Amino acid sequence: MNILVFSWRDPKHPLAGGAEQVMHEHMKGWIAAGHKVTLFSSKMKDLSSSENLDGIRVVRRGYQYLGVQVAGFFYYLANRGKYDFLVDQFHGIPFFTPLFSSRPKLAVIQEHAHEVWLKNPLPWPLNWAVGAIGYFFDPFVFLFYKRVPFMTGSASARADLVKLSIAKENIHVIPHGVITPEMKIRYKKERIPTIVYLGILSKDKGIEDAIKCFKFLNQKGNYQFWVIGKPETGEYSKRIGDLVSSLGLAGQIKFWGGRDKVSDLKKFELLGRSHVMVNPSIREGWGLVNIEANSVGTPIVAYRSPGLVDSVKEGVSGVFCKANTPQAMAELIMSLFKDPRLLRRLASSAVSWSKNFDWQKSKKMGLKLVERVYDEN
Repeated sequence: MNILVFSWRDPKHPLAGGAEQVMHEHMKGWIAAGHKVTLFSSKMKDLSSSENLDGIRVVRRGYQYLGVQVAGFFYYLANRGKYDFLVDQFHGIPFFTPLFSSRPKLAVIQEHAHEVWLKNPLPWPLNWAVGAIGYFFDPFVFLFYKRVPFMTGSASARADLVKLSIAKENIHVIPHGVITPEMKIRYKKERIPTIVYLGILSKDKGIEDAIKCFKFLNQKGNYQFWVIGKPETGEYSKRIGDLVSSLGLAGQIKFWGGRDKVSDLKKFELLGRSHVMVNPSIREGWGLVNIEANSVGTPIVAYRSPGLVDSVKEGVSGVFCKANTPQAMAELIMSLFKDPRLLRRLASSAVSWSKNFDWQKSKKMGLKLVERVYDEN
C-alpha cells in the first residue's frame, strides 16, 4: 500500500510529544512491512518543506493550528491518484478526509479534546472565541466519522468515543510502547527530595498546578523542583515566569528545556535522579511520560484524569490525588516522603509496570489493523 498520514505535527516539530512519537512508531512498522508512507504535517521555520525520516516521506505545508488542514486538502487533490489508504489524525481538529476521499481510511485519536479547547494558548479574546466554538461544536465533527474505524491507545479514549456515538466495534485500542535509551548506568536519586514535571508547558498539561504544588511543598520542607519541557508559546513562557515570581519561587525551580529541546538521554537521566514525577494534566490520551518515568524507577503522583487512569497503576506505578488540586498533590507527595519504604516499593514496581509496554507488539497490532481495514474496503 501507499499510505498517506495527516497530522498537525511531525516528530521534528519543537512541540512534538507522545502523540507524534506514537504515530511515528506505527509508521515505521508499516514501512518495515513493505508499505510506503507519506506524512503530511505543518511547516516550521527551521524545518525543510520535505525530507525522509526513517523511511517516511515527510511533507510540510500550512500553519499547525488550522492552515495545515486546508493545505492537506489541496495536497490530496493534487496527489490523490498516488495513495491507497489514508490516516486522519485528530488533534482537536481532524483533516475531514471523509468529505473529500472515498479511499479506505483510519482515524487516529489520542484523546477527545473536550475541555482542552478552553485551555488553548491563543491570545485573549481569540482564545475564548476559539475555545467556545471548539468546545460546543467539537461533538458534531464526529458525525462525519461514524463509518470510519478508529485507533486509540486507552480505554478512557474509547469510552469518550462511545459517548460521541462512535460504534464500539469501530474503536480499536492498541496499547502504546515506550522507548528508553540504552543506559550503561542507573542514576542514583538526588540527596534532596526531588520532584519533576515532564511535558509541554501548557495550561491543559497542568504546569500551573505543578508550580502551585511546588509552592505548597516549598513552604513545608527542603525540596528540589525540576521542570522539563518547552513552553507552548512565547507568550505562555512569560506567563509561567510571572507565576513563578508571584509565588516567590524565583530561583527555586530549575527549568530544563528553554529554547532547546532536552535530549532523550538527558531527559531519562533527570527522571532517574528524581524521586517523584507529578502529572496534573486535565486530560490525556494515555500519558506516555508516565511510563518513561516509571522505566527509570520514578513513580507518578497524578490527577485522576482521563488517560492518566490508564497509564498509572495505583499503588504500583504511582498514586492518585484525592482531589485534582495543587494542595492535594502536595500533601500526597509529603506523605510519600514520610514513608521511605513505600516510596522505594513504588520505585521498584514502577519499573516492572513499564516493562508491560513494548513497541514491537504494538506495531504488529497496528499493522494488522491497517491491513485489515484496507482489505475490508
